[in-house]
Amino acid sequence: MNRRTFLTAAAAGAVVNAVNAVPAWAASHGIKAIGFDGLALFDPRPIFALAEQFFPGQGAALVATWRGRQFDYTWLRTMTGTYVDFIQVTGDALAFAADAEKLTVTPEQRQQLLAGFMNMKAWPDVVPVLKTLKKRGLGLAPLTDFSVPMLEAAIRNSQLEGVFDHLLSTDLVRAYKPDPRSYQMGVDAFGLQREEIAFVAFGGWDAAGAKTFGYPTIWMNRLNVPTEHLGVLPDAIAANFEALPGFVGQ
Repeated sequence: MNRRTFLTAAAAGAVVNAVNAVPAWAASHGIKAIGFDGLALFDPRPIFALAEQFFPGQGAALVATWRGRQFDYTWLRTMTGTYVDFIQVTGDALAFAADAEKLTVTPEQRQQLLAGFMNMKAWPDVVPVLKTLKKRGLGLAPLTDFSVPMLEAAIRNSQLEGVFDHLLSTDLVRAYKPDPRSYQMGVDAFGLQREEIAFVAFGGWDAAGAKTFGYPTIWMNRLNVPTEHLGVLPDAIAANFEALPGFVGQ
């Protein structure tokens, strides 16, 4: 995925409609549980809109640099064994982005931008699908770089209490995705084989990581961006959660 294209589109609140068909084989794979990336569940667009409100005409550039560095810092901290939680990574990345874009972010603006990550709500299509899958007996869990307090807040904000069986934050293993230790959390928590756990990615790089690990993977490509050139493709690509029940055979 072209990161700047993704982030600039996200800041503008882009919506996409085109999807690849869900493969027919998914229904016969015996999926018993599903792991979800945090951004597949929870919508970050209000944060990006706030950046544009603070810096008219420059918010999209700030967000692109901010979110790009946010990813970079998670990967670098995992590689160097210097893990800190996602909110600290996000704050450090924001400071870098402000310097890079030559913008002055006041303490109040910084606080509001970071608070946005503690106040996310589910994408509109997420809640009804999750509640349907829960009723049908599937195990459900975020499997994400988000911290547990971030997840707990987003779940409350979205009226999703009681839907998830586990909250799988990379804080538990101190290694961000796509490190295999992060994906292993799903196997350990559910006590299932990899092929019995579907993974729902938001980023193309995460879809590649989960598929490489061995999860049947569907990429929620809400922004209709290109696939990554990493030698592996997800099993399905969709624009929204309406495709998920068919993917897991429900």
